Amino acid sequence: MTFAAAKSDGVRSRITVVTVVINVVLYQLGWFACVLGAAHGLPWIGPLAAAAIIAWHLARAARARPESALVACAVLPGALFDTLLVQSGWVHFSAGALIAGTAPCWMMALWAIFATTLNVSLRSLRTHPVLAMILGALGGPLAYFAGARLGALAFVAAGPALSAIAIGWAVLTPVLLLAARRLDGYALP
Repeated sequence: MTFAAAKSDGVRSRITVVTVVINVVLYQLGWFACVLGAAHGLPWIGPLAAAAIIAWHLARAARARPESALVACAVLPGALFDTLLVQSGWVHFSAGALIAGTAPCWMMALWAIFATTLNVSLRSLRTHPVLAMILGALGGPLAYFAGARLGALAFVAAGPALSAIAIGWAVLTPVLLLAARRLDGYALP
């Protein structure tokens, strides 16, 4: 069985239900590897898991090059966004910053594996930017809050931090989905 999610934006793809389920499961496993690794003082575990997930994702793509570019397009603004959260003093990440005052490597890995969902499990959101904004504004803060509860980060000022995260994710989610439409390695040639 294949999804017809790409039909709405005029791009044909052969993404099976199994591919979507594996994509969601791998993303969740990667999220837990990043967050729990950081929480337990092992911030390198997340990037290792992310590398394996990205390798699997690229191997499944019809064209790996655009998917690789999409991963880079997600990591750059994501790292900048998380660095701004650190610099604001609202968020403190427990481990993994290669340079003091910047986003930790495991957060960059999270942005990378988030990119692997854009043309697969989140594909149908590509033509619904308002819904993508709403889901980003809700899902972003929930993910950071869960990460804080698991010990990977701390909110120095929870109200401003969660508000900034909601706004940032409300902007970044539809922007990254727009990039995904242009960098779609899962579209059929």
